[in-house]
Order: sequence, then structure tokens, then C-alpha cells
Amino acid sequence: MRKLLALALLVPALAVADWGDSQVQYEEQKAWTEQEAKLPAYPKDADLLPFFVSAATDNRFFIDAKSITVGKDGVVRYTLVVKSASGAVNVSFEGMRCATGQVKAYAFGRGDGTWFAARHPDWRTIVYKDRNRQHHVLFDDFFCPGGIAVGSPKEAVEALRHGQNP
Repeated sequence: MRKLLALALLVPALAVADWGDSQVQYEEQKAWTEQEAKLPAYPKDADLLPFFVSAATDNRFFIDAKSITVGKDGVVRYTLVVKSASGAVNVSFEGMRCATGQVKAYAFGRGDGTWFAARHPDWRTIVYKDRNRQHHVLFDDFFCPGGIAVGSPKEAVEALRHGQNP
């Protein structure tokens, strides 16, 4: 009787073990590789597209329409221009990785129209902020609707012109 009971308990265990071995094996995902970011031409005022960030800031925010690219690596790259109420202007060339909700600064603009490389070009998680939440707005409303990168620079430009991605 004990042998029969032991066999009865062993059969389901073997069936499960056998079933587990025959499961479909998924291909391991390839490691993500970032493509080289090429600096765009310095932005011109005529190419700047404004976008609204928050009533909590007096800063005005713009994207240089001619700088937008969508890489095969899933990164939307663009030039961001921030103008303060006092007249200060900050220019940065950045990338947004839609799949992970991260942003990276590649370079910053100088007043003479040249670029200098970012000291720490690391990917940072986009975090919601009450003030100066430009990256959050760009991610949600323009470049990464639903966490997926726009299909083309034209799609991003149209979204900025219409105030949101359709």
C-alpha cells in the first residue's frame, strides 16, 4: 500500500517536472545599445516651437523643430530652449528614452552659438515636478505617448504644433 501511495504522489510531480521542461524557451532580449548622438545646428528663433509646461513657472519652453530625430535605438533627440522672465536663455541638446522613461543631456549651448559637452551624460529617470516639469510634459504629451517613441520627427513637430500628440 505504501508503494502505491508513494507512486501516486510521484506521478503528478513527474508530470509537472516534465511539463516545466517542455515550456517554450524565449529568446533572451538583446542588450540595448545607444547610437551615437550627433550635435544639431544651434537653434534659431524661427525654428522654435513653444509648449506649455505649467502655470507654476514664468519660464517659457521651446523645442527646435529642426533638431528632432527619432533613432533606431528608440531615443527621441531634440534641442530644448528655456527662456526665463528675466531674459536668461538655457539651451540643451537632450535625448529621451521612451521605453524606460529616462532623459539624458548630451550638450549645452553657449551664448555665442556653440555647444559644450555635458559633464555627466547619464540617463536619469523622468520625475514629475510641480515647477519646471518640461521633461514630464515632453514624455507624456509629445515624444512618448503611451511610453512609445513617436514614429518620426514630423509626428513630434505636428504634436508640438497642435499642443498634444493625437
